[in-house]
Amino acid sequence: MSPKRLLAESSEDTNEAESSLRKRTRPSFAAVIGEAMMVKSLQSLCSALEPMLRRVATSTSNPSTRTFEAGAMLHQKLSLPVFTASKVEDEEKTPLQLTIADVQGNHRLPTRFSYPIKVEIVVLDGDFVPGDCENWTSEYFDSKIVRERTGRRPLITGDVVVTMRDGVASIGDLTFTDNSSWIRSRTFRLGARVAPESTYNGVRIREAITEAFVVRDHRGELYKKHHPPSLSDEVWRLEKIGKEGVFHRKLNAENVNSVQDFLKLWVVDPVRLRSILGVGMSDRIFELTIKHAKECVLGNKHYILRGSCYTIFLNSICQVERILVNGMQYPTYEVIGAQRAHVEKLVRDAYGHWNSLEEVDRFVKENALLPPGDSVAMAHYHGRRCS
Repeated sequence: MSPKRLLAESSEDTNEAESSLRKRTRPSFAAVIGEAMMVKSLQSLCSALEPMLRRVATSTSNPSTRTFEAGAMLHQKLSLPVFTASKVEDEEKTPLQLTIADVQGNHRLPTRFSYPIKVEIVVLDGDFVPGDCENWTSEYFDSKIVRERTGRRPLITGDVVVTMRDGVASIGDLTFTDNSSWIRSRTFRLGARVAPESTYNGVRIREAITEAFVVRDHRGELYKKHHPPSLSDEVWRLEKIGKEGVFHRKLNAENVNSVQDFLKLWVVDPVRLRSILGVGMSDRIFELTIKHAKECVLGNKHYILRGSCYTIFLNSICQVERILVNGMQYPTYEVIGAQRAHVEKLVRDAYGHWNSLEEVDRFVKENALLPPGDSVAMAHYHGRRCS
């Protein structure tokens, strides 16, 4: 082969290689579009991250980020005692209310957010924070959450997640499924924490807690005392009188079955009442029982005892409220001598025939209980004796 031919072939090979290289390095239309889309996506991501990075930088450079606290539960007192399977309510027997308060400085001002906030209700150990310290961290709060015992139902059921709207939420249905006797402090607290996604613009909403309280088994509610007791309560609802106990049986034997029966006998014949309970009940315990009974709300029912020329109005526990003699009303704040003795006899007769008295509803001016045995201490009776 001649040198000239070799040179020509070499030149052709070089041109062919350059052409092939150009074909390989030239980007396709699809590749150009894909690259452009990638650049645009990166720009969008940077734009989205920029506000977040700025907030992080601001929070780092300014430690005094605003803090809000769910404050209503901190001030609401629960209705005690709390029993399993019974609704948790406040002292007014209404659902717990949760609000948000700005805790900047020494003042707590109600604060509203224009967006809904999801709040979780949890159970905390009763020894959450000693003293009045409120500067806990979220990590400390989480470490004090109490979970159910192995093999048991969730410790609380019902409204365990609520949504706050305009900074307010109501917890209408919340019940415990287990008592608090199995943890070291033997007490629980309720806590409220805001879900992380509800935090807004660097604002931290501090968790809320209640005071420590004991949770008892529901079966204990069957024997609990009522504060205050009602007239219709069985007499064992009074302090120091156990259900089906010695004192309960003694009172039932004398037809003293309700709190109303107990108070009527205390007003008319306190000596007899003390005698029924006997030496097994000390004077101190007797006074505690009487004190509890006196918490009872008497209501508006009145009972009328009528004679030939008199009418005596009694309240629901046989105390004289008003006396009419020959159609004239007399103030009911003083009775003396034979007049007093006569009215007391009439009251005892009324007590013995209670079911035959006329019953009326009217406004009661004074519900305060009178001294024992002083059924007419508020009666002012002047005029002739009537039989």
